[in-house]
Amino acid sequence: MESNYNLETRFQERIDREEKIEARDWMPDKYRKTLIRQISQHAHSEIVGMLPEGNWITRAPTLRRKAALLAKVQDEAGHGLYLYSAAETLGATREQMIEDLHTGKAKYSSIFNYPTLAWADMGAIGWLVDGAAIMNQVMLTRTSYGPYARAMVRICKEESFHQRQGYEILLTLCRGSEAQKAMAQDAVNRFWWPSLMMFGPSDKESTNSAQSMKWKIKRKSNDELRQQFIDATVPQAEILGVTLPDPELKWDEESQHYNFGEIDWDEFWRVVKGHGPCNEDRLKARISAHEKGAWVREAAVAYAAKQKEIADQKAISA
Repeated sequence: MESNYNLETRFQERIDREEKIEARDWMPDKYRKTLIRQISQHAHSEIVGMLPEGNWITRAPTLRRKAALLAKVQDEAGHGLYLYSAAETLGATREQMIEDLHTGKAKYSSIFNYPTLAWADMGAIGWLVDGAAIMNQVMLTRTSYGPYARAMVRICKEESFHQRQGYEILLTLCRGSEAQKAMAQDAVNRFWWPSLMMFGPSDKESTNSAQSMKWKIKRKSNDELRQQFIDATVPQAEILGVTLPDPELKWDEESQHYNFGEIDWDEFWRVVKGHGPCNEDRLKARISAHEKGAWVREAAVAYAAKQKEIADQKAISA
């Protein structure tokens, strides 16, 4: 039997050759566990992320806005499905992943623990939150695990549309009345810093980044992606006519990047650990929906069993 050392060496050589790792391939246990943690957290974020926007479907200002927001929330449910399915190829069960979310063992993106107070927040979430997500997710279309990489291709296409939709909402408001412009600015003020926190802790505080990058699960570090997002977003803010709430934000000719202020890491860790403005409400909503939807899952299983029974009987008769 080949030693674990040789297997891990050959595994890393495959990674270095840019080969995709598939579900039935040998992989180190830590690689499998890292992927399950990351993919399930990503899936949870998509599902929990439906809540702050779903709250505004019935209050959208026009039928067009209502239909677009409804479609976006449906997309996010689909993203969760793709990602849970990808995690299942690694041996994780859907039931266990959901249980981990409901008990607080598993995390989801900190951004979804902030409230959506006005219609303009739908624009800020689309522009900033989905924009930050795209920076991270485009990289994941090249991740080393095949099922995850393939799921991300479609997700990125849809997230790109969501980002444009949010930007267009803010652009419309910024071209409107003074009250509408003020609403847009307020939303940007509240979501700017939490959006920067979406990339995770600073590289010096991130315990998993180095190994994940060696395995090419990730292609760029948290701080690299955060800087890339800021550099791309500042010019867009100038077109909108909104001010980003960071007095230290300034272009640096030498580095060819924007310098920016210090993130409130105390707030970041407080929210991640379950003490944000909406942590409790978000989990309560997810647990309630899961419990109330039990009959739907049971009916689907019963229907599938009945259809299989009918198909088996037809096969015997034939």
